[in-house]
Amino acid sequence: MPKDHREKIASWGKAREISARLRREGRKIVFTNGCFDLIHVGHLRYLAEARKYGDFLVIGLNSDQSVRTIKGPGRPIIPEDQRAEVLAGLETVDLVVLFAQPDPLELITFLQPHVLVKGGDWPLDRIVGKEAVEAAGGRVLTIPLTPGVSTSLIIERIVSLHSALGKKGETG
Repeated sequence: MPKDHREKIASWGKAREISARLRREGRKIVFTNGCFDLIHVGHLRYLAEARKYGDFLVIGLNSDQSVRTIKGPGRPIIPEDQRAEVLAGLETVDLVVLFAQPDPLELITFLQPHVLVKGGDWPLDRIVGKEAVEAAGGRVLTIPLTPGVSTSLIIERIVSLHSALGKKGETG
């Protein structure tokens, strides 16, 4: 493990060098991707489960612009450099690579992981990169999500609590 967890945040070129070395060593690369805006227990469980399918877990992290394209102008809550560093600080995560595209297809094709993992809310036939991974002899699978836990639900709860406290403060 690197002395500084930030060393686990890599450029595309560095990630490709690492992937090539791991392949030569016969190690299995697992890839997943997402926004990981507010890290929560569902993310931790998902990443720990994904890590079990190989020797090295690579996270494709949506850049701020990519998140805005997907989720709208109010997101992300946390900037990309901080999201990357939090992910890199997790024991289960071996490498974090930012991507600016709306989806990770280009990055998946570039890195050629052995296993592509997504959350159970994604039907297998809609997983971006599935064809590329399977064409190279890899596996694509889904992992069940933790019920009742999501970044959107956390944001809704914060807004609701903040609104309730604001109203209470005005009248009391």
